[in-house]
Amino acid sequence: MSRYGQKLQDLEAKGRLRELTPLQRCGAGRVNYQERTLLNLSSNDYLGLGQDKELRRRFYQRLDHGDGENFALAAASSRLLTGDFLLAHRLEKELAGAYGTEAALLFNSGYHANIGILPALFGKGDLILSDKLNHASIHDGLQLSRADHKRFRHGDYKQLHGLLSRYRKQYDQVVLVSESVFSMDGDEADLERLLELKHEFDVKIYLDEAHAVGVYGENGLGKAEERGVLSDIDFLVGTFGKALASIGAFICCSKETRDYLVNHSRSFIFTTGLPPVTLNWNLFVFRHMQAMSKERKHLQRIAQQLRLGLQEKGIATGGSTNIVPVLIGEDSLALEQAKKMQELGYLVLPVRPPTVPEGTARFRFSICANMEWQDLQTLPEQLAAMAQGARREK
Repeated sequence: MSRYGQKLQDLEAKGRLRELTPLQRCGAGRVNYQERTLLNLSSNDYLGLGQDKELRRRFYQRLDHGDGENFALAAASSRLLTGDFLLAHRLEKELAGAYGTEAALLFNSGYHANIGILPALFGKGDLILSDKLNHASIHDGLQLSRADHKRFRHGDYKQLHGLLSRYRKQYDQVVLVSESVFSMDGDEADLERLLELKHEFDVKIYLDEAHAVGVYGENGLGKAEERGVLSDIDFLVGTFGKALASIGAFICCSKETRDYLVNHSRSFIFTTGLPPVTLNWNLFVFRHMQAMSKERKHLQRIAQQLRLGLQEKGIATGGSTNIVPVLIGEDSLALEQAKKMQELGYLVLPVRPPTVPEGTARFRFSICANMEWQDLQTLPEQLAAMAQGARREK
């Protein structure tokens, strides 16, 4: 057996072997999976836009009216060569206008953004302080950067203060990096505290709003909008790949920062641009999303109902967002209980290390706006019965 085969076998023995699972969407937050219709509790389609057939019909209706160029399927080059389109500039202008910044720049994904922006903007003589539970793309961006970097304990702003007190004067530039909504724990950063530290120590803030764009704020711009601190964020990163049901990402920033990234961000420079049809859809859905305040309120309401229902059944869950985690513990138990959840009509894919720390395998219930409380109301009782059964078997 090759070393790769041995490592795969080791993963399987630990209950950590991952496999691709083809699904077919069928509306109302449901998917067809292995010839069964299940409520999809593992999706990032937070506003249900990915299943909105009427919205897609309205989008493609323009194709029938001769708007073919804006539906082309390929860029065939990087933006710095011949893969740039007026649509990209129009989208960037609307993003900057909505967020109140001088400029915005598109990337092909949130991963491309974080591994491209951090190494480009921060190098020798700089220090990056990053929340330990930030996304893998941020950690990879730190590794690629020539700046010094340290990770502080998740949400431990007292420790962060200590690091700043100790190290700030040793560096030309210091940046605090955090997600606004943490996707595995369903909690959120204390933006007010981060901004206090920004002003106290003269540092910059890099905020990844991947799981907040579309879901929070009056116009769906994220947690910074909800908290009224948009103008205080130096580098705001968002994605189209979650609540906006597409692909791509963006940074809202100063014009100088945008121009610098165009010339120094390797993941931007050396990547084929997004195709016109994607840019067209992103612009269309970004405009549509801003008016979905009713759906955002509904989403928060049913997510909170589920969290309270779980707590009433003695099931510990954290966070305050539409991501509701339930800790299982052992990998094998998480796999076993996920299969039982599917038998009960829910698509729940267990989250295991290395995505989460050792011994903290969990369910990550991702609640979406095209669900109703009736879809979720029996879930707490079913989970409680499952947990009781697991205790009896020990």
